[in-house]
Amino acid sequence: METKHQFKGLREELRKIVFEADTVAGKRFDELLILAILASVAVVLLDSVAWVRADWGEGIQGDEWLFTLLFSAEYLLRLYTVRHPWRYVFSFYGLIDLAAILPSFIALLVPGTQYLLVIRMLRVVRLFRILKLTQHLAEAQLLAQALKASKRKIQVFLLTVSILVVLLGALMYMIEGEENGYSSIPKAMYWAVVTLTTVGYGDISPKTPLGQALASFVMILGYAIIAVPTGIVTAEISQARIGKPSTRSCRKCNQERHDQDARFCKYCGTAFEQTG
Repeated sequence: METKHQFKGLREELRKIVFEADTVAGKRFDELLILAILASVAVVLLDSVAWVRADWGEGIQGDEWLFTLLFSAEYLLRLYTVRHPWRYVFSFYGLIDLAAILPSFIALLVPGTQYLLVIRMLRVVRLFRILKLTQHLAEAQLLAQALKASKRKIQVFLLTVSILVVLLGALMYMIEGEENGYSSIPKAMYWAVVTLTTVGYGDISPKTPLGQALASFVMILGYAIIAVPTGIVTAEISQARIGKPSTRSCRKCNQERHDQDARFCKYCGTAFEQTG
């Protein structure tokens, strides 16, 4: 029984190191992980440079597999330490961790897919945890809450813009016609999107005075439209009120973002171990 208890204790300690950043060991683990992620992404970037690949191709390929094996071992360690492995596998971080290692194996069958390894950069969001930047975590949660609250307004806005694009595209097609490069309504809709977003590639432009007048109107309209989603999200941010979360994770459901003084998990109700 004592051996079994010690085994569970070791597993819990490993879980705290791997998943949390409130301890020295946990912080050091995540710091080394961040360095490995950045180094692995740098290797992928260098692999895309022709002359580097020609001179150092074998070494780069070896480094890519070294990092892949390292992250694979880390992924298995995470599965081992959590109480519900499948819940972790399908969580946000679990899917990102898995996506960080799969491209190397897929590249054995589909050459070129190894460049998808740059998805490892998404794992750098752990930087907010290891530096204990709880104010950044709070701001990130605040932004996510504001975006969620403004979802329906944004949907209505996008629907309105889509309607405008169709109408403006059809109108410009009627005014300019195929002889001026507007060969179809979809092509004219492409022009409307480019103009309305103030990108202005210039690959297609109106030639008639009436078409140029319409284009001027669309350009001015574009400036007004750009400000709408910004105002919507800003209004929601000003109304949102949240506290600063800690990096503590629940040993049962593995969820984070709990209050600093939380005694129970707000997702599953599991009691936290009290320290101090």
